[in-house]
Amino acid sequence: MSLRVSELRVYYRTLKGEVRALDGMSFDLADGEIIGLVGESGCGKSTLGKSLIRMDGRMHHVGGSVELDGKELPIADDRRMNDFRFKEVSLIPQYAMSALNPTRKIRKMVGELLKSRGAALDAAELERRMDQVGLPREVLDRYPIELSGGMKQRMVMVISTLLDPSLLIADEVTSALDVSTQKAVARALLGFRDSGYVKSMIFVTHDLALTHHIADTIMVMYAGKLAEKAPAHVIVKAPRHPYTKLLLDSLPEVGVRYSERRLEGIAGSPPSLLHPPAGCRFRDRCPLAGDECAEEPPAVEIAPAHHVACWKA
Repeated sequence: MSLRVSELRVYYRTLKGEVRALDGMSFDLADGEIIGLVGESGCGKSTLGKSLIRMDGRMHHVGGSVELDGKELPIADDRRMNDFRFKEVSLIPQYAMSALNPTRKIRKMVGELLKSRGAALDAAELERRMDQVGLPREVLDRYPIELSGGMKQRMVMVISTLLDPSLLIADEVTSALDVSTQKAVARALLGFRDSGYVKSMIFVTHDLALTHHIADTIMVMYAGKLAEKAPAHVIVKAPRHPYTKLLLDSLPEVGVRYSERRLEGIAGSPPSLLHPPAGCRFRDRCPLAGDECAEEPPAVEIAPAHHVACWKA
């Protein structure tokens, strides 16, 4: 087993109190597996990704544990996590196009980054990975400002995998890209996994359609908790959680005339995680909610590899 997250709770400290951004997340990620992590803005997707590599000053590890390849990650200890960052766990950040040092040419910057991690620059390996993502080698002798947005994104992807991490977290890496560039990035991520540069991956996104093409498994989050987790084709074709169904129904389809099929959103808004409601956090928006939803539903396995946190499932 590559990654095991058990009852992870991470809150944000604010002047009004603690925001329960992650409130009891549990899941496993197998070797060679790509999980697509989806949900509305504010559901805790990016918080989960950051928690696995570096928590910022506002974040507070309240409870739970994370194991990677049988070793517990000291996620609450920023200094001890230095031994794991980029070697065991690496991140393609949400704003990757702004992550490159504008005052350094790419080759020099990569060399300095590797040196800071106690590694030497292997020029042949760097060029091989650039070839894989379709970047010309002349890029190494350019400043970041000379690259397009898609080229910057792919360069950051290459840098993030140079130390062959066990786990790669890709946080909204396609959100600011056009469709053709998204396709190239998706192919590159799959290539990293298939070439053995990374062992497993968490792909954080809003784009369910793209996730379906990349991920082996899709995990749906709602208000800091797991709603549903299943193989990608099952989530798309036969979802069981009401939230997952409504999320899929809210997506436009190419070629569909909406005079024939009305495009529906999800009524209401997610609850405040400063004072989350008791019971199922989706019940105020759920068309199937009943009295039993006043109690929090556990995530149960209703079929092989298919977990749902819903009394109605």
